[in-house]
Amino acid sequence: MTEGWITGRTRQLLAENGIRLKKSLGQHFLTDQHVLDRMLHAAELGPEVGVIEIGPGIGALTERLAKEAKKVVAIEMDSRLIPVLKELFADDAHVDIIHGDALELDLVQLIHEKFHDCSSVNVVANLPYYVTSPILMRLLEDKLPLSRIVVMIQKEVAERLTAKPVGKAYGSLTVTTQYYTEAEWVSRVPANVFVPRPQVDSAVIRLNVRQQPAVSVQNERLFFRVVRAAFGQRRKTLANALAAGLFAGKRKEDLVRWIGEAGIDPKRRGETLSIEEFAQLTNHLDEVMRDLI
Repeated sequence: MTEGWITGRTRQLLAENGIRLKKSLGQHFLTDQHVLDRMLHAAELGPEVGVIEIGPGIGALTERLAKEAKKVVAIEMDSRLIPVLKELFADDAHVDIIHGDALELDLVQLIHEKFHDCSSVNVVANLPYYVTSPILMRLLEDKLPLSRIVVMIQKEVAERLTAKPVGKAYGSLTVTTQYYTEAEWVSRVPANVFVPRPQVDSAVIRLNVRQQPAVSVQNERLFFRVVRAAFGQRRKTLANALAAGLFAGKRKEDLVRWIGEAGIDPKRRGETLSIEEFAQLTNHLDEVMRDLI
């Protein structure tokens, strides 16, 4: 199956069904077979593995998933593509096409109903740029019973997910992703392998979902509030950022002391802290706040 064949097939299906792609839905359909190969290799599917695909588009990735997984559930938001997809996979009883928004569907119930006879469930998808972060956070924060997430996303976001402390790309999204998963860079994907061509390059990443979070925190809600506040004003010191974004009304000298007691220099910026240091800081702040109540 050549790239030219996939491109031609994509354009033909769109033309036959009178479908004009919508920028509002971030529709860019992959046409490169080698990229599909890399995604499938990273997903490590098998005859007992179920797959959720978000945004199947015209079905190029879906077709490959159907050959390697026990069950495929493809969630498509664009109602115009549903009849096209259902016709393409009419003979594949193990492929379900669902019309809906992945941000609104009850994914816990979906996994329970559709994958009860699968040994594990992965997400493999070419995510629309404009909902990449919300979808990833939904998959992770809802603590779905997933083993692996392999997604093609905007290269800039992929760099943020796999970043190290101090770098410009390192931020709250990085820490949240590291908390729930081990993030791996798979490959860069140039813009010219999509129909239509986007303005930026993409990348494939793999998120191996951890059975336990990367660090132990006593108050998970506080942990993420501390992380968001620390990165909310990146140019400020940690003490100033937390004072402005989390501890408004508290005396700054108290906050400076608490940070120091956690073994962290209050003059550091949030972007220099590792996930372990964020956990260390949060656990101490949690103890302090409980003592004050």
